[in-house]
Amino acid sequence: MTTLVVCLDRTDDVGRKTGLRSPVVGWEAVRALVTDVGLADPEDSGVNSLLETLRVAQNLRDENEEVVVAVVSGDRESMVSADRAVAKQIDELAATYDPDSAVVVIDSAEDERLVPIVESRVQVDSVDRVVVRQARDIESTYYLLKQFLADEELRQTVLVPIGLTFLVFPMLATFLGPAQGAAAITTVIGIFLLYKGFNIDDWIARVAHQVRESLYSGQVSVVTYVVAGGLTLVGLFAGVLGVSSLDDPPGVVIPAMQFAFDAVPWLAMAALTASAGRLLDEAIGDEPIRSSFLNLPFIVVAVSLVVRGFSAYFLEQQGVIEPFAVPAYEFGAVSNESFAVTAGERLALFVVAAIVVSLVGARVASYFSGTRNEDEAELADGSGTGASNQGSNANIPSELTDGGPAREPHPTVDPEPDTESTVDPESTAEQAADPESDGDPDSRE
Repeated sequence: MTTLVVCLDRTDDVGRKTGLRSPVVGWEAVRALVTDVGLADPEDSGVNSLLETLRVAQNLRDENEEVVVAVVSGDRESMVSADRAVAKQIDELAATYDPDSAVVVIDSAEDERLVPIVESRVQVDSVDRVVVRQARDIESTYYLLKQFLADEELRQTVLVPIGLTFLVFPMLATFLGPAQGAAAITTVIGIFLLYKGFNIDDWIARVAHQVRESLYSGQVSVVTYVVAGGLTLVGLFAGVLGVSSLDDPPGVVIPAMQFAFDAVPWLAMAALTASAGRLLDEAIGDEPIRSSFLNLPFIVVAVSLVVRGFSAYFLEQQGVIEPFAVPAYEFGAVSNESFAVTAGERLALFVVAAIVVSLVGARVASYFSGTRNEDEAELADGSGTGASNQGSNANIPSELTDGGPAREPHPTVDPEPDTESTVDPESTAEQAADPESDGDPDSRE
């Protein structure tokens, strides 16, 4: 098993300082190269990289492995030419020594970009990254900062807010004071972090895309969504008016119930309007209406009934609203006296009504979905019948696919009874080779 221990030098520091051309192959050659590079520049980290290459090779030799030590350098003209020079040298080493695997030794983030080039030609078992002990923290920090600055999205997300903070804070501190300026800056930074943390920018972009597509496609839901937004504002305003009419109630439960009691009807109408527009878009489209869109209006009504019933129950218990009274009426022989419905009975009526509405919605959705399945089954049966008809007509010859109308058969002449028919072997072979001859000599002409 032959292992190639190769030291990579992308910027050709070895050739620039010693004047030697790579690749440098062999234990003694690399050992002499360490002295030449060290004398040329004792502070160069490449000396440590060369020594690490020799150490790795020595350890592998101690394990009775056949080792080839080499130093590969790039080109100083450009990064592309440097990478191509390294690739060419690795190909020469692989063709000459035919290594089974390789151990790559590097000393910088720049040299680490050459590792994929080696991996594409030789199996790399290990990558040994040499960092000088005195400069380990500096080298690691530099590497991380370089990777960070190379990412455009991270630069815009981190560096731009920091730069704006350094620009705006002196002006705010001058006109408003240091405390007010710091408070304003921290507030803006907090809002920005929440904006990025909850991924609001993607949500806004997605909503804007959907609105643009809806406007261009002429969907009815665009108008209904605007109407629903107006009804929502009316509902919120009605809820706020209802809360403001209370006479200093204790706690927050009663104001919340009053807000829900007054706002729920308007919010339900807004939801029904929006769902109606979406349902119309589904009905106008070519695809069948999904059952979820059919069931949505009933769910909205059921939920609004439940919320309205519970809010009325709490408000009636606290005496905020009067009990519901059924007026007296007389219709022919049927008459009824006026009576009041208690809070529990009122809540039960709302809950039962919500359950009935939800059941009706589920029934309607299942009915239309069942009808759609039956239509699809009928279409499938029709296509199957058509396929069977096509299969039954498959044996009927067609003048459009078989090369034209069938030829008229040649008249057959019965041989004379007293004449013995002789078979010519050559003519028989020619008839077998020409299936269109039909045994007629004239047809071959």
